[in-house]
Amino acid sequence: MKKVFELDFEGRKIVVEAGEIAKQTKAAVLVRYGDTVVLSNVTMSQHTVDWDFFPLSVEYQERMYAAGKIPGGFLRRESRPSYHAILASRITDRTMRPLFPEGFRNEVQVVSQVMAADYDNSPEITAMLGSSLCVCISDVPFNGPIAGVYVGRVDGKFVINPTVEQKAKSDIDLCVAGTEEAINMVEAGAKEVSEEDMLDALMFGHEAVKKLCKWQKKIIKAIGVEKNKNIEFKVMPQDLYEEVKAKADKDLRKAVSTKDKLEREANIEKVEKAIEEEYAANGADAKTVQQVHNIQEDLVHKEVRRLIIEDKVRPDGRKTDEVRPLDAQIDLLGRRVHGSAMFTRGQTQVISATTLGPLSDKQVLDDLTAEEEKRFIHHYNFPQWCVGGTGKIGVLARREVGHGALVERALAQVIPSEEEFPYTIRTVAEVVESNGSSSQASICAGCMSLMAAGVPIKGMVSGIAMGLISDGDLRKNPYTILTDIQGLEDHFGDMDFKVAGTAKGITALQMDIKIDGVTREVLAEALAQANKARAQIREVMAKAIAEPRADVAEFAPKLDKMQIDVDKIRDVIGTGGKVINDIIAQCDNVQIDIDDDGHIVIYHMNREMINKAKAMIENIVREAKVGEVYEGEVTRVEDYGAFVKLFGNCEGLCHVSRLDWGYVEKASDKVKVGDVLKVRVCEIDDHGKVKVSHREFLEKPAGYVEKPAVEKKPFKKGHRK
Repeated sequence: MKKVFELDFEGRKIVVEAGEIAKQTKAAVLVRYGDTVVLSNVTMSQHTVDWDFFPLSVEYQERMYAAGKIPGGFLRRESRPSYHAILASRITDRTMRPLFPEGFRNEVQVVSQVMAADYDNSPEITAMLGSSLCVCISDVPFNGPIAGVYVGRVDGKFVINPTVEQKAKSDIDLCVAGTEEAINMVEAGAKEVSEEDMLDALMFGHEAVKKLCKWQKKIIKAIGVEKNKNIEFKVMPQDLYEEVKAKADKDLRKAVSTKDKLEREANIEKVEKAIEEEYAANGADAKTVQQVHNIQEDLVHKEVRRLIIEDKVRPDGRKTDEVRPLDAQIDLLGRRVHGSAMFTRGQTQVISATTLGPLSDKQVLDDLTAEEEKRFIHHYNFPQWCVGGTGKIGVLARREVGHGALVERALAQVIPSEEEFPYTIRTVAEVVESNGSSSQASICAGCMSLMAAGVPIKGMVSGIAMGLISDGDLRKNPYTILTDIQGLEDHFGDMDFKVAGTAKGITALQMDIKIDGVTREVLAEALAQANKARAQIREVMAKAIAEPRADVAEFAPKLDKMQIDVDKIRDVIGTGGKVINDIIAQCDNVQIDIDDDGHIVIYHMNREMINKAKAMIENIVREAKVGEVYEGEVTRVEDYGAFVKLFGNCEGLCHVSRLDWGYVEKASDKVKVGDVLKVRVCEIDDHGKVKVSHREFLEKPAGYVEKPAVEKKPFKKGHRK
């Protein structure tokens, strides 16, 4: 039977409907938030798979009809997910994944389909709520509920789930999610906001998350079913565990303490392989050998954590707040690339390239957001060879999209406005070596490549990844905050907390955790430690390039701007684009972007071509004024006067009476086509026709007396002239 639940949430209504739609799934809910409608459902396989990871798939699917749009492209139907859809899937996945039981290996798929999109009521947040609810009311094991909200700050006041208009005014764009007890996922961009203000925003958001979780618990109590008790959870046999531990623990501990990443991995693999081969030689089947491998991985996991929590020693020997060796370089790719830089932190290394293009190169967005285009684009590439591995080339993973979006968000806060710097800007991060925190290295490399390209950014941005190793409840047991985590600490640790910003404040945050949540105290300590590390990194970056270059690179397009009257746009473009195409052809394929408001930007690598094109446009849109003097070519001669080209397509008529001080019978007696005549504009009639005079530039005869002007009488219909 259909059940309906309503909540007045921050002045807006949320409605959940269950029991009517998609009844063959484990559970499904239709969530309405304002005019946004999202259908969320969960399905689960009946059998446990013998895999080393939990096969969870969280999908956020956009339907373009939801916003009254027809998809672009040849097929005119939805195909692969947009970047926005991938990022929306990730925020729900990262929030829910830590809350499924350990050893759970049934395949689970959570799908949220946006069926109506109201930009003022976030479809992503609606989908997160629906995803949590459908899993919680089903028989799928899950330690929820979870919820998420967006937090903005408008005129100094925090706002939950800001509208599009409020977001445009906000200096914080924060997504915070978690359980009723703690925060476990953060994604944020900010306009150089202080650590204290960001903490306040996080806690403000968590209070709203608590309200949503409490409401969900009421719904779960009303319609939730009992969790499936027949599921087999993957556990390690205790007797085998103790046996393998006795054989491998000592050697694994020694291998874990190897400082170099590749050498450490080789040493660990050598120990593990020897033990596994021993069991295989003694007749163990493939399943047992795999269990032996998993047990050894768990021993490595526990040793890494023990070293840090008890001995305060990290695998590579660093102190808990110590940053790995740093190096920064610019112009690595030479002068053909508009801007390039390389940033190295330990065994993580990123090369960044910046490209500048005209505003017409903006990226067109075809998704369920209010944003239709963007002029700053960042892309992040992480090939398998950067960690010494092999894999498919050319396949874009969700991780690359997510890391690229984080870097883009961090750097976007310091990008100059379109009015200040009318370019489309693209940065690309090429991860060439990785041992943790390649996204933060991409921020540092990207910032330097922007400065090297001459982009007048508003501040130098650096980033660092913070980690957490805990021993149970953070409120009762000791924990350790780690600065600049490497791959091993990320893999076996409890938190990956990325912080980026300038000397003035934070520009981006991203947090993923593997435990139930973190407290304000932990976040405050991590942010303070990150602030110190970011300052250290900026010092190294400043030695390579301290400020943006004064001009763009040699092979980057130069530009000039001008403003014309809207009425003159058609004159510049011409019939079928004839005029503007002629300018482009004469100026070595100069790029000309014209906005509907008459704003024009001209691009070319050669400033002489820009100046030439600008002069041609100025001549087209220029208007003659009474009193101005020109030297123009005679283009046509009639008995009554000569037509003189003043500039562009503007011609003035010099009447025979103004060709000379004396009497002139025919204009051809004085001038011919091709003559250059100096003239002054003496009149512009009501129809815009220009009349000029030449005689002022001739010597006036002695005793010359101007004849009085003859008054023109208005012509009346029916009268003879």
